Amino acid sequence: MQKIYVDSPAGLSALCDQIQGKPWLALDTEFMRETTYYPKLCLLQIFDGEIAACVDPLVLDDLSPLLDILYNPATTKVFHAARQDLEIFLHRWQRLPTPLFDTQPAAALLGQGDQVGYGPLVEQVLGIKLEKGHSRTDWSQRPLDPQQIAYAYEDVIYLGQLYLRMRQQLLDKGRLDWLTDDFAHLSEPATYCTAPAEAWKRVKGLQVLRGVQYAVLQALAAWRETEAESSDRPRRRLLQDELLIDMARRMPRQLGELGKIRGMRDKDLERWGKTWLELIDQARQTPRELWPEPKIRQRLEPQDEAKVDLLFAGLRLIAEAEGLSPAAVATRKDLEALVRGDEDAILLSGWQGRVVGKKLCALLEGKAQIGISQGQISLRD
Repeated sequence: MQKIYVDSPAGLSALCDQIQGKPWLALDTEFMRETTYYPKLCLLQIFDGEIAACVDPLVLDDLSPLLDILYNPATTKVFHAARQDLEIFLHRWQRLPTPLFDTQPAAALLGQGDQVGYGPLVEQVLGIKLEKGHSRTDWSQRPLDPQQIAYAYEDVIYLGQLYLRMRQQLLDKGRLDWLTDDFAHLSEPATYCTAPAEAWKRVKGLQVLRGVQYAVLQALAAWRETEAESSDRPRRRLLQDELLIDMARRMPRQLGELGKIRGMRDKDLERWGKTWLELIDQARQTPRELWPEPKIRQRLEPQDEAKVDLLFAGLRLIAEAEGLSPAAVATRKDLEALVRGDEDAILLSGWQGRVVGKKLCALLEGKAQIGISQGQISLRD
């Protein structure tokens, strides 16, 4: 196996010549995000089954020869837990590399755990225990030491091996097409975009608010999202969730009231205080019918709680028959959504809907039942 550290145009050109036209490429990124809104790409790792490369984007200004290969629709791009990696591609180059394969949801379909991490998956599938020492390293510093580079190579080399083995296992089980919807969702740019008007839903502690206070929170959170994006600063470094909640709850009218909120910094009050007061005043006048409402799960009635328990038993039976972990298929919250009749319940779409959801809906509708025969419990029509 050849390992290449690419930090020159000539080296990049040589790498592109070697990996051009390959049917798949395993990809990983190392990035920093502690002080920015957008992740800062510090290293891009590539493996094609024979060549492992670390491409240094902090040294190379022009990666266009490589992008032609990474965005080639004839090449499958392999990731693990792809969301953050794909967000980097979308922000930096305004498009996503497709088609793709994500080993994390694939692991769930092979009974290897729900949301399993890369290290545990490599150990479980390949029997190799990875070092964890560089998972929190500062990848923006140069030069990288040999241990960091070795860690970066390992990440992408074992990812390629995982892909080959897991893809074949999925084919053998007839489950490769189950992941179509998952990968389509990851390939949709909207998946990575937070609309400012929806940012309030991600604020911690919003359940303490009532009525028009949610309209105030919506206005302030939208301002924070827009400001964080435009200034490339982390949301919570710009304005902490606790302050957003206190401002929405108190709805101050004057700078003096705003300044009394615990944790408010004088420099922020001076810079943005008047803007916040204007937003609060405008939001306070929002008509009642336009107040946003959080989705707060109401406590289920005893009969519905019993239905959820019954569905959970059905879930365990179906998962066992399919060789899956129940947790990889659905949570109790997902089962509650099915009982409530939520149209966007996860068990009504994707492979979860085809493999489990239809059977659980039949159980709810009385078209199927759980019974015991000769000491064995089963789900049957």
